[in-house]
Amino acid sequence: MFIQTEATPNPATLKFLPGRTVMPDGTLDLRDAEQADRSPLASRLFAVSGVSGVFLGSDFITVTKSGGEWPHLKPAILGAIMEHFMSGAPVLSDGSKADVTDEGEFFAPEDAATVETIKDLLETRIRPAVAGDGGDITFRGFKDGVVYLAMKGSCSGCPSSTATLKHGIQNLLRHFLPDVREVEAV
Repeated sequence: MFIQTEATPNPATLKFLPGRTVMPDGTLDLRDAEQADRSPLASRLFAVSGVSGVFLGSDFITVTKSGGEWPHLKPAILGAIMEHFMSGAPVLSDGSKADVTDEGEFFAPEDAATVETIKDLLETRIRPAVAGDGGDITFRGFKDGVVYLAMKGSCSGCPSSTATLKHGIQNLLRHFLPDVREVEAV
């Protein structure tokens, strides 16, 4: 099994590409070892000293470190990923599901058409680019011209995430939707 790695804009996060499907539907963002019981793969990764976050995407895994250096952590992480996939164990524990993307959404009924366009732009233009950097972005709400988005994976806590939100995503949404004034992270 050959696992590729890619740097992300977040220096504390590295993207691992195992060359196979990780999450067939949705994503899973685990920010601490207590949440890892949802995934045998995440449990293996959190067992590596220095791992503080695991994000499972469609065909990639991003790992966030809290300590240590990548040259020391990377071999143990690669080993944990390889062991998991070679064992045939499932990515998700029995009864666990991917994160729900429309949970807790808020917007006024009269903004439904605008929200539909925002979601379409997120799905077709923004999420693929963010996934390329080892993360994900989901719609959370729209109120008074402000779009609320949740950043996950390598994008969560990334030093460049504010620039991505304010300059990239905000400008794109404003271009297509004059009703959008601002974009905020939640």
